[in-house]
Amino acid sequence: MSTTTVSTYLRPIDRDGLLKFAEAGRENPERKGTNKVKTVMQGQFRSWSFVGIHNPVVVDEPLHLFGENTAPAPGEIVLSALGGCLGVGITAVATLRQVKLSRLEIHLEADIGNTAAWGAGGAEREPHQMGFQAIRVKVAIEGEASREELNDIVQRANHFSPVANSMRNPIPFEIGLLDA
Repeated sequence: MSTTTVSTYLRPIDRDGLLKFAEAGRENPERKGTNKVKTVMQGQFRSWSFVGIHNPVVVDEPLHLFGENTAPAPGEIVLSALGGCLGVGITAVATLRQVKLSRLEIHLEADIGNTAAWGAGGAEREPHQMGFQAIRVKVAIEGEASREELNDIVQRANHFSPVANSMRNPIPFEIGLLDA
Protein backbone atom coordinates (compact mmCIF):
# COMPACT_ATOMS: atom_id res chain seq x y z
CA MET A 1 0.00 0.00 0.00
CA SER A 2 1.54 3.31 -1.04
CA THR A 3 0.81 6.66 0.48
CA THR A 4 0.51 9.86 -1.49
CA THR A 5 0.95 13.23 0.13
CA VAL A 6 -1.04 16.02 -1.45
CA SER A 7 -0.06 19.59 -0.67
CA THR A 8 -2.55 22.38 -1.03
CA TYR A 9 -1.44 25.98 -1.29
CA LEU A 10 -3.02 29.32 -0.66
CA ARG A 11 -4.32 31.05 -3.79
CA PRO A 12 -1.35 32.95 -5.26
CA ILE A 13 -1.14 36.55 -6.41
CA ASP A 14 0.05 37.67 -9.86
CA ARG A 15 3.86 37.57 -9.58
CA ASP A 16 4.41 39.47 -12.85
CA GLY A 17 2.05 42.20 -11.70
CA LEU A 18 3.87 42.34 -8.36
CA LEU A 19 7.22 42.75 -10.14
CA LYS A 20 5.82 45.62 -12.27
CA PHE A 21 4.39 47.29 -9.16
CA ALA A 22 7.78 46.96 -7.43
CA GLU A 23 9.55 48.42 -10.47
CA ALA A 24 7.19 51.43 -10.44
CA GLY A 25 8.10 51.97 -6.78
CA ARG A 26 11.82 51.89 -7.56
CA GLU A 27 11.30 54.40 -10.40
CA ASN A 28 9.31 56.80 -8.19
CA PRO A 29 10.01 56.06 -4.50
CA GLU A 30 8.18 59.22 -3.32
CA ARG A 31 4.85 58.21 -4.92
CA LYS A 32 1.96 58.04 -2.44
CA GLY A 33 -1.63 56.88 -2.57
CA THR A 34 -4.51 58.15 -0.46
CA ASN A 35 -6.92 56.01 1.56
CA LYS A 36 -10.35 57.56 2.18
CA VAL A 37 -13.02 56.46 4.65
CA LYS A 38 -16.26 58.14 5.76
CA THR A 39 -17.52 57.09 9.21
CA VAL A 40 -21.15 57.68 10.20
CA MET A 41 -22.34 57.17 13.76
CA GLN A 42 -25.51 55.06 14.04
CA GLY A 43 -26.25 55.67 17.73
CA GLN A 44 -24.57 54.80 21.00
CA PHE A 45 -21.04 53.76 19.96
CA ARG A 46 -22.01 51.88 16.78
CA SER A 47 -20.67 53.28 13.51
CA TRP A 48 -20.45 52.41 9.84
CA SER A 49 -17.29 53.26 7.92
CA PHE A 50 -17.71 53.45 4.18
CA VAL A 51 -14.70 52.53 2.04
CA GLY A 52 -15.20 52.85 -1.70
CA ILE A 53 -17.85 50.50 -3.10
CA HIS A 54 -17.53 47.94 -0.28
CA ASN A 55 -20.00 47.05 2.43
CA PRO A 56 -19.49 49.27 5.46
CA VAL A 57 -17.08 48.29 8.18
CA VAL A 58 -19.22 48.13 11.32
CA VAL A 59 -17.66 49.13 14.63
CA ASP A 60 -19.16 49.03 18.12
CA GLU A 61 -17.98 48.83 21.70
CA PRO A 62 -18.60 45.94 24.10
CA LEU A 63 -21.33 46.18 26.71
CA HIS A 64 -18.91 47.06 29.53
CA LEU A 65 -17.86 50.11 27.48
CA PHE A 66 -21.46 51.23 26.87
CA GLY A 67 -21.79 49.79 23.39
CA GLU A 68 -24.19 47.17 22.09
CA ASN A 69 -21.46 44.60 21.32
CA THR A 70 -22.81 44.12 17.78
CA ALA A 71 -19.44 44.38 16.03
CA PRO A 72 -15.72 44.55 16.76
CA ALA A 73 -14.40 47.45 18.85
CA PRO A 74 -12.28 50.16 17.19
CA GLY A 75 -9.04 48.76 18.60
CA GLU A 76 -9.92 45.31 17.27
CA ILE A 77 -10.50 46.82 13.83
CA VAL A 78 -7.06 48.48 14.03
CA LEU A 79 -5.50 45.11 14.88
CA SER A 80 -7.39 43.49 12.00
CA ALA A 81 -5.95 46.15 9.66
CA LEU A 82 -2.47 45.33 10.96
CA GLY A 83 -3.08 41.60 10.47
CA GLY A 84 -4.38 42.19 6.96
CA CYS A 85 -1.43 44.39 6.03
CA LEU A 86 1.10 41.90 7.41
CA GLY A 87 -0.69 39.12 5.53
CA VAL A 88 -0.44 41.09 2.28
CA GLY A 89 3.26 41.75 2.87
CA ILE A 90 4.08 38.15 3.79
CA THR A 91 2.24 36.94 0.68
CA ALA A 92 4.05 39.47 -1.51
CA VAL A 93 7.53 38.62 -0.17
CA ALA A 94 6.82 34.88 -0.46
CA THR A 95 5.60 35.45 -4.04
CA LEU A 96 8.74 37.43 -4.91
CA ARG A 97 10.87 34.58 -3.57
CA GLN A 98 8.67 32.00 -5.30
CA VAL A 99 7.79 30.32 -2.00
CA LYS A 100 4.39 28.63 -2.10
CA LEU A 101 2.52 29.03 1.18
CA SER A 102 0.11 26.40 2.46
CA ARG A 103 -0.81 28.14 5.73
CA LEU A 104 -0.71 31.73 6.92
CA GLU A 105 -2.39 32.82 10.15
CA ILE A 106 -1.60 36.02 12.01
CA HIS A 107 -2.52 36.14 15.69
CA LEU A 108 -2.56 39.64 17.19
CA GLU A 109 -3.19 41.08 20.63
CA ALA A 110 -2.61 44.46 22.16
CA ASP A 111 -2.80 46.05 25.58
CA ILE A 112 -4.94 49.19 25.34
CA GLY A 113 -5.56 51.92 27.88
CA ASN A 114 -8.54 54.25 28.07
CA THR A 115 -8.63 55.41 31.67
CA ALA A 116 -9.31 58.90 30.30
CA ALA A 117 -12.78 57.63 29.23
CA TRP A 118 -12.25 59.11 25.73
CA GLY A 119 -11.71 62.52 27.33
CA ALA A 120 -15.12 62.50 28.98
CA GLY A 121 -14.05 63.05 32.58
CA GLY A 122 -11.75 60.12 33.25
CA ALA A 123 -8.14 60.28 34.39
CA GLU A 124 -6.02 63.12 33.06
CA ARG A 125 -3.70 61.40 30.61
CA GLU A 126 -1.27 62.40 27.88
CA PRO A 127 -1.68 60.94 24.38
CA HIS A 128 1.30 58.59 24.75
CA GLN A 129 -0.32 57.08 27.87
CA MET A 130 -3.46 56.03 26.00
CA GLY A 131 -4.22 53.66 23.18
CA PHE A 132 -2.12 50.63 22.45
CA GLN A 133 0.70 50.27 24.94
CA ALA A 134 2.05 47.02 23.50
CA ILE A 135 1.26 44.91 20.43
CA ARG A 136 2.17 41.25 20.11
CA VAL A 137 2.02 39.37 16.82
CA LYS A 138 2.61 35.66 16.24
CA VAL A 139 2.58 34.20 12.75
CA ALA A 140 1.73 30.60 11.93
CA ILE A 141 3.20 30.00 8.49
CA GLU A 142 3.90 26.90 6.42
CA GLY A 143 5.16 26.54 2.90
CA GLU A 144 7.89 25.31 0.63
CA ALA A 145 10.76 26.86 2.55
CA SER A 146 12.79 26.28 5.69
CA ARG A 147 11.64 27.73 9.00
CA GLU A 148 14.52 30.24 8.77
CA GLU A 149 13.42 31.41 5.31
CA LEU A 150 9.78 31.67 6.42
CA ASN A 151 10.88 33.74 9.43
CA ASP A 152 12.93 36.00 7.13
CA ILE A 153 9.85 36.48 4.91
CA VAL A 154 7.79 37.46 7.97
CA GLN A 155 10.47 39.86 9.27
CA ARG A 156 10.87 41.55 5.87
CA ALA A 157 7.11 41.98 5.51
CA ASN A 158 6.97 43.49 9.01
CA HIS A 159 9.79 45.91 8.20
CA PHE A 160 7.97 47.22 5.11
CA SER A 161 4.35 47.04 6.36
CA PRO A 162 2.61 50.42 5.89
CA VAL A 163 0.18 49.74 8.74
CA ALA A 164 2.85 48.42 11.14
CA ASN A 165 5.00 51.44 10.37
CA SER A 166 2.01 53.77 10.90
CA MET A 167 1.73 52.29 14.39
CA ARG A 168 5.45 52.33 15.15
CA ASN A 169 6.32 55.78 13.86
CA PRO A 170 4.97 59.19 14.78
CA ILE A 171 3.02 60.65 11.85
CA PRO A 172 1.51 64.10 11.29
CA PHE A 173 -2.13 64.08 12.41
CA GLU A 174 -4.70 66.79 11.80
CA ILE A 175 -8.32 66.99 12.92
CA GLY A 176 -10.85 69.77 12.44
CA LEU A 177 -14.41 70.53 11.45
CA LEU A 178 -15.62 69.92 7.90
CA ASP A 179 -16.36 73.17 6.08
CA ALA A 180 -20.09 73.92 6.16
